Amino acid sequence: MALKIIDHGTPEYQQMIKLRDDILRKPLGLSFSQEELQQEKDQILIGAFDDDKMLGCCMLVNEGDGVVRLRQMAVNNNLQGKGIGRALMNFAENIARDQGFKRLTMHARKTAVGFYEHLGYQICSDEFEEVTIAHYIMEKRLR
Repeated sequence: MALKIIDHGTPEYQQMIKLRDDILRKPLGLSFSQEELQQEKDQILIGAFDDDKMLGCCMLVNEGDGVVRLRQMAVNNNLQGKGIGRALMNFAENIARDQGFKRLTMHARKTAVGFYEHLGYQICSDEFEEVTIAHYIMEKRLR
C-alpha cells in the first residue's frame, strides 16, 4: 500500500471523489456540489493506493492557530478493518506535524468514535447532527 498526497483535479482526485461519494454521500442521499469540490483545491488531499487503485482517502484543512481539521475520511467498504484507516491517520498526523500543526480536530461520525479513540483522539463536544447523522468533535494534540 502506498500513501501519498494527491493533486486536485488529477485522475487520482477523481477516484477520491468517487470513493467519498460511494462511502460517505450516496448512502445519505447526498452529493457534492461543484463549489464544494472547488474549495478542496487548497486542502491537503491524501490517498492510500494499491498500484493505481484508491483504497482510502482523507483530507486536511488548515483551521488557523496551529489547528488542522481532518475531513472526508473514507475507506472502501470491503477493506474496512484491514489497517488502511489507521495508516491514513498516521500519515495525515505526520504531514500535519511536519507542517507545524499542533492539534488535529475533526467532526467524527458517532459510528467512528471508537476507531478514533483507539488512535488517541478524545471527544470534546456534545453530540450534534451534521449531514443528517450524529457526530462529535474529536481532537488530538500532535507531539
